[in-house]
Amino acid sequence: MEELPHPYEKFLRKDRIPHIWCEGCGNGIILNCFARALDELNIDLNKVVVVSGIGCIGRVSGYTNTDSFHTTHGRPIAFATGVKLANPELKVVVISGDGDLFAIGGNHFIHAARRNLDIQVICANNFIYGMTGGQGGPTTPLEAWTTTTPYGNIEQTFNLVHLAAACGSVYVARWTTLHTRWLTESIKKALQKEGFSFIEVVSQCPEIFGRYNKMETAIKMMQWFKEASEVQHFSDPAKAEITPNRITVGEFVDIEKPSYGRLLREMKTKVAEKKEQNEEKKDANRG
Repeated sequence: MEELPHPYEKFLRKDRIPHIWCEGCGNGIILNCFARALDELNIDLNKVVVVSGIGCIGRVSGYTNTDSFHTTHGRPIAFATGVKLANPELKVVVISGDGDLFAIGGNHFIHAARRNLDIQVICANNFIYGMTGGQGGPTTPLEAWTTTTPYGNIEQTFNLVHLAAACGSVYVARWTTLHTRWLTESIKKALQKEGFSFIEVVSQCPEIFGRYNKMETAIKMMQWFKEASEVQHFSDPAKAEITPNRITVGEFVDIEKPSYGRLLREMKTKVAEKKEQNEEKKDANRG
């Protein structure tokens, strides 16, 4: 019997499969939703660049059948900025983790959103440094156990959608890996927006975070997502903290404003026109 190809096979580098992700990890779901969004939009893969940093989800750049870059820790947005400004015709997508984007890479995120750079950022938030030893990070919930918080986390956490909105993102959404259809639709929206778009994906990590916090299987973590999630579109992102009893999901921001790239190109045009006018004046004076 002839083996049927996977419907999203063309979006994957088959020579890199099987992947390295743990059983039950949510990263495969995120990759599937991303591939589905590209497929439904019929985007030319030759025009897509995927950039990732260090961490479990960072391997996604090696699995997508696009031009892609696996960059240094905390620097995917900086790298993506250079790619987009060098070739504005490319669709540049950053897919990375909560630690990479908001701990060592936090300053890059803030200013990329402020400048409204025309890139899309998808953050897999699993509440922990899963690849490097299970340390606590900027999204680790209060009282959660990690290898660096053996008595429970006492640090306040980042509310990522509030941060993204406050810094100027034109599109902000949060979903969990349970909300695959909504997540796919959000990725499609983000890919079609001009400016800085941000999607947080609350993702299960049963092997590290889950095992340390009495949710040692993917089923238990997904059950938490199901029971705690509340869809509240365009609610106040400042009130969308993630707690054991509530995960506010939905779209929070969807606005329009000119991107940094567009304003930069317009400025270059004005400078060139001014220079040409000055040259014409010089020629007239010589005459």
